[in-house]
Amino acid sequence: MVAVLEHSKHTKPAVCPSPGADGKRDLSHVRNIGIMAHIDAGKTTTTERILFYTGRLHRMGEVHDGTAVMDWMVQEQERGITITSAATTCRWGDYHINIIDTPGHVDFTAEVERSLRILDGAVFVLCGVGGVQPQSETVWRQAQRYKVPCIAFVNKLDRLGAGVDHVVQELRERLAVPAVPIQLAWGQEDAFKGVIDLVHMRAMTFDGESLGADVDVVAIPDALTAQAEAERLHLVEAVADKDETVLEAYLENADVPADVLIQGIRRCTISNQLVPVMCGSSLRNRGVQPLIDAITAYLPSPLDVNDVEGTHPKTNEVLTRKASDDEPLSSLAFKIATDEFVGKLTFVRVYSGVLSKGQNIFNPRTRHRERIGRLLRLHANHREDVDALHAGEIGAVAGLKNITTGDTLCAENNPILLETVDFPDPVVSMAIEPKTQADRDRLEEVLQSLAEEDPTFRVSADAETGQTIISGMGELHLEILKDRMLREFRVQANAGRPMVAYRETVQAAGKGEHTFEREIGGHGHFAHLVVEIEPRERGQGNEINIDVSTQKLPSEYQAAIAEGIEDGLVTGILGNYPLVDVGVRIVDGTCHPVDSSDLAFRSAAVMALRDALRLAQPTLLEPVMDLQIVCPDEHLGDVLGDISSRRGRVREIEHREAAQIVQADVPLAETFGYATSLRSLSKGRASYAMEPKNFEVVPDTIQKRVINR
Repeated sequence: MVAVLEHSKHTKPAVCPSPGADGKRDLSHVRNIGIMAHIDAGKTTTTERILFYTGRLHRMGEVHDGTAVMDWMVQEQERGITITSAATTCRWGDYHINIIDTPGHVDFTAEVERSLRILDGAVFVLCGVGGVQPQSETVWRQAQRYKVPCIAFVNKLDRLGAGVDHVVQELRERLAVPAVPIQLAWGQEDAFKGVIDLVHMRAMTFDGESLGADVDVVAIPDALTAQAEAERLHLVEAVADKDETVLEAYLENADVPADVLIQGIRRCTISNQLVPVMCGSSLRNRGVQPLIDAITAYLPSPLDVNDVEGTHPKTNEVLTRKASDDEPLSSLAFKIATDEFVGKLTFVRVYSGVLSKGQNIFNPRTRHRERIGRLLRLHANHREDVDALHAGEIGAVAGLKNITTGDTLCAENNPILLETVDFPDPVVSMAIEPKTQADRDRLEEVLQSLAEEDPTFRVSADAETGQTIISGMGELHLEILKDRMLREFRVQANAGRPMVAYRETVQAAGKGEHTFEREIGGHGHFAHLVVEIEPRERGQGNEINIDVSTQKLPSEYQAAIAEGIEDGLVTGILGNYPLVDVGVRIVDGTCHPVDSSDLAFRSAAVMALRDALRLAQPTLLEPVMDLQIVCPDEHLGDVLGDISSRRGRVREIEHREAAQIVQADVPLAETFGYATSLRSLSKGRASYAMEPKNFEVVPDTIQKRVINR
């Protein structure tokens, strides 16, 4: 451990010197971490403090003042929320820390997803009052999907009703997190003054005049000594239960030395067997330096995680790459951004090898090579030119053209295809059109640029009206994008009201048959197909099988048949919404030795599928949101009545200090404008968060209205 763990008095360190002339860093001292949490848990404030105490910032920014360095977008500063993941880098003693501050709002969950895909570790920030909130659950599941080791930081302990114990209990019960406190809070609410370090058995306070930069390490107060000793014993036993080295030390002496315990906690954290829990108040500048120490002590370096795995783009052979400059180049483009000064920026994580200026790189998806122009190291919206990015580093490449999120950049003579990133489908749409003819020419270009940046933003054209339709993850998502069109790209546009992205499915089996027989351009086209469909379990997706011998349907037509089925599934039958959770089987067919063609079979597949759908009880599905509301006791009745009027179902009501937490399922179509309604009902005292949960069948009365609108 460094800094605070070695000194009784600690002041803000100067930034350490840059790496050597060759740009190389000691990989064991590199940390690639993300800061993740529910909205308003204090992620950005915590990041600002980390940057201030490491010397990366000389003035501390505040989210509520719109001065936070990591929230650099105008929209972020106005709303006080993080919209886009921002990357930065700092030094702490001998350690080099790359940080990505991720959004907490569910509409921008793609930013969290692609960031966690390339990170080695994360700090999981939780509100000491709110505990585990809806988006806390989402980001934890995302971290688990990519097996990212985490440290939990219980923030806002200076607030009324804050505490660590109930948050730890919720982590264990609601998320099955192996949470183990390594600190105790010294004081509560207004009396919160510092933390008790259970590893070294000492207390720490943070000087207010130096904005918490000066840390005093003192003896544990007598009133807390017994509790601290009991909690340290629990910590040692929890680690010993999972680590043999600590177990051996514990059997010799229950008072396990701090250095042995630190290494045991590190091993258990990296293997995801344990999540150390720390505490503090970032806004009050208390507890952040010990968190930085924990990042360097417990979270993995690129050498501690598994070798990155991929496949050969031609043979599909499984390949691995070690985190080393001496390995062939492998890197992942995890984010695309548009910069008004630099142009298109591609954020990359280099897993192996060295990415250098002037180097040719290969993209296995497009099978094209591109030349590296500028390489950049990022600090929010500021950039620093570098000659190379080494294994284990995160940076950006300027000027790449045919790159999308999730693309692999590798050596052409030793290619590898890394696992890409999966993103959820949009749930809200709206029509958009330019205000003037001058804007018309720019609008298409701007929408394409925004779609490249954001994989959850889709642009399509309505076949019937010719309107341009934009789709995203929620009202706020589309509102931000529309605002960016005006401010960043200076395109004036009119937008319609948000619309729900419905889906279609079937409730029974159905069978359809179609014979396509036409003469087109003096040439005959013939195809005959029999299609059977059946419903699948919700969430399983669509499945297409061709159960016909190649004697009846030659293999050269099967690709066209599959394309026709996919076309039919995309357009649906009730309201031109995509079909989901449908099993499709081609059970019979006939071809003509001369007149059969791809066009004929593709058309026959679409028509046979539509005939089958009509007999399979087609129905509409609507997205349902998981809604959590925190409201004062006196407004609970009004809030519950409003949920009922929105076709919502209350699942649970939990009482907490001076507030009620309502968890409900509400159809997305009924949530537009909910923020304004809730403010009115509660006189501005209630808050809410929601995220997509599942799709459910739309009631018949509403279904008719949706289809006929």
